Amino acid sequence: MDRIVVCLRAEDPISRAGVAGQLRSRPEVRLVENEEEPAAVAVVVVDTIDEAALRTLRNVQRTVSARVALIATYIDDQQLVGAAECGVAGILRRSEATPERLVQVIEAVARGEGSLPADLLGRLLEQVGRLQSQVLAPRGLNFSGLTAREIEVVRLVAEGYDTGDIAAKLSYSERTIKNVLHELVVRLHLRNRSHVVAYALRQGLI
Repeated sequence: MDRIVVCLRAEDPISRAGVAGQLRSRPEVRLVENEEEPAAVAVVVVDTIDEAALRTLRNVQRTVSARVALIATYIDDQQLVGAAECGVAGILRRSEATPERLVQVIEAVARGEGSLPADLLGRLLEQVGRLQSQVLAPRGLNFSGLTAREIEVVRLVAEGYDTGDIAAKLSYSERTIKNVLHELVVRLHLRNRSHVVAYALRQGLI
């Protein structure tokens, strides 16, 4: 079995030594001390997710290609969102960070999965629901950042309709359809309408 290569970042040397000691004894992982060596998972240990911790997480996100697992003593709903925005895929409370549970989170993150304590997951889903209903939906948006009209236009492009056909089907002018597609190309940093279709397919929008 291939061992998961893990790098470790911690706010204080005691935390670092404690987590490093747990990881070194586990056959599932290999802890690398050299920050230049590529790792599959970066484990970040913090007390609370304050501005300093978020700077650390952003730095990890910028400088390493590893997926991020976070061990924190305290975490509230707002901090949870901040961690997610910084690319954290797994979160473990320090009080629950037994060697076995820590390795389980690392393995899940290495597989590309998310791992959260059940109560945090429930609260995150509540926040996502509120964001969709209170912020995005009133603006005609969803989490893809595309409006319902944009998705419908892209779907028809994918089905092979030209601009005139799409305009007739949706009761818009051809100029409006061209503007919708141009806006998508610019906003999503894509190359052309074919690239827009490919993006929508990858995101599961059509």
